[in-house]
Amino acid sequence: MDDGKPTGSKPKWWSRPARQHLVAESGSPGGGAVHTPPPGGAAAGPVPDAVATAALPQPLHQPDEYRTPPYGEPGPWAPAPPVQRPVATPAHGTAVPPAPQQPRDPHPPAPPVPHQAPHQHPPAPQPPRDPHSPAPQQAQPVPPPSQWLQYDPWSTPGGQPQPLLHPGGPAAGAPREGRRRGLAVIAALLFAGLTGVLGGGVGAYVERHGGLTTVELPQAGREDGDRAPDSVAGIAASALPGVVTLHVSGGGEQGTGTGFVLDERGHILTNHHVVDPAGASGDITVTFSGGETAAAELVGKDSGYDLAVVRVKGVANLKPLPLGNSDNVRVGDPVVAIGAPFDLQNTVTSGIISAKERPITAGGEKGDGSDISYVDALQTDAPINPGNSGGPLLDSKARVIGINSAIRAADSGSGPDGGQAGSIGLGFAIPVNQGKRVAEELINTGKADHPVIGVSLDMKYSGDGARVGEKAQDGGASVTPGGPAAKAGVRPGDVITKVDGHRVHSGEELIVKIRAHRPGDRLRLTLERDGQEQTKTLTLGSSAGG
Repeated sequence: MDDGKPTGSKPKWWSRPARQHLVAESGSPGGGAVHTPPPGGAAAGPVPDAVATAALPQPLHQPDEYRTPPYGEPGPWAPAPPVQRPVATPAHGTAVPPAPQQPRDPHPPAPPVPHQAPHQHPPAPQPPRDPHSPAPQQAQPVPPPSQWLQYDPWSTPGGQPQPLLHPGGPAAGAPREGRRRGLAVIAALLFAGLTGVLGGGVGAYVERHGGLTTVELPQAGREDGDRAPDSVAGIAASALPGVVTLHVSGGGEQGTGTGFVLDERGHILTNHHVVDPAGASGDITVTFSGGETAAAELVGKDSGYDLAVVRVKGVANLKPLPLGNSDNVRVGDPVVAIGAPFDLQNTVTSGIISAKERPITAGGEKGDGSDISYVDALQTDAPINPGNSGGPLLDSKARVIGINSAIRAADSGSGPDGGQAGSIGLGFAIPVNQGKRVAEELINTGKADHPVIGVSLDMKYSGDGARVGEKAQDGGASVTPGGPAAKAGVRPGDVITKVDGHRVHSGEELIVKIRAHRPGDRLRLTLERDGQEQTKTLTLGSSAGG
């Protein structure tokens, strides 16, 4: 039984040369047979001088009797590691001195020979060692300097040891690492700035537009465009094609007003004060609701009624507005006004009839009274502004019931910037019944007749009523001989207080009431004479206006 000890020469790739003295016979040409000396240690014979002996390297470990690595002699694959003797680590911040250079051995030991080839010289025989003798002293490695040495198990023995770096000491790549760290900081700052700018832009966009998504609000679908005929929209749609805007210039003056078509022959009714700047040779231009323009000529005008008629030629498809009856109007009826306030064409406003038979006077800028108009007007709260003059005031059936003529301003009639004042809800229109009569007279004769009673009034009288003057302005009689008043028995000094039962408080109101009638109409006058109230009936006469 094999107890693990070597029984013979069985060379393997991991085996080492046995501690035997190989002796080659001198007479053998090929090396001869190999003889093993007896265990007693005596040589079989003298060793020839020709035999060269070679000392084998000393093992680094104590050999064992089984002679197996790694407890036997060193194996052929790697040298034995050097002994490490660590020392105390210096305190943080202490400079570490460089490792000293160790001198190289000029005659390094020969590497171990794992196998002995037959043709090589056998090693020199060595005497056997006494088991009780002390082990031979082996060379101890030089202790490392006062710092750790980096051990590389795969480096060659005796190579230059590499010093370990101190944790707080400078590294060889410190400058490059610092540059990298600086670049990283700069990149981080740039990224933060760019992110802030983008975030601010996104925030501003979200604040302005309410979000990043498209907002779609709910909306009603299209409906039938028709409106009820008696609604404001229905009235406006029906009447706008027959309403025009007038631009007048002449004599260094210019103005803007409104008018409406009377017939298909091209006659247009407007206010006297609208066309008055044109004079006898000025220009009048008419602009229709669709934008078409045409030149117009003056047919006739009357300052007492503040009405005028112009005519356009060569214009087809005119739409005259139907005329209503102002006597049928009641306070509170809805009305619609159309015009060009401050030259804003086709402006539509609405309101109601606020009052009827409101006596007003307008004009008087010339000083001689020739431009004063006396109107027994319809009052409305529909907004009327400068530029609306001459436009139609319509009832709920889109019929003309009045001609917008005047407004009452909160001040003297001028705006805060020196211009014309606007509406405060007090607008006045000439009743269409009076406008129709005057327009017919202007178209047919070029002038209008004014009803008169044949008296001269004292316009400075401050009492209640209209007082007949003692004399006329030219020094003649205040009551025209043979006139309507003279025939009825009216005398100078009489105070007229009522017309057909309606109270009058001034001379202007008396004129307004008379102008509201036609020549030939009969009037019943109530007057006071010597403290006594009397009633007189007369028939109105006529006089040519201008």
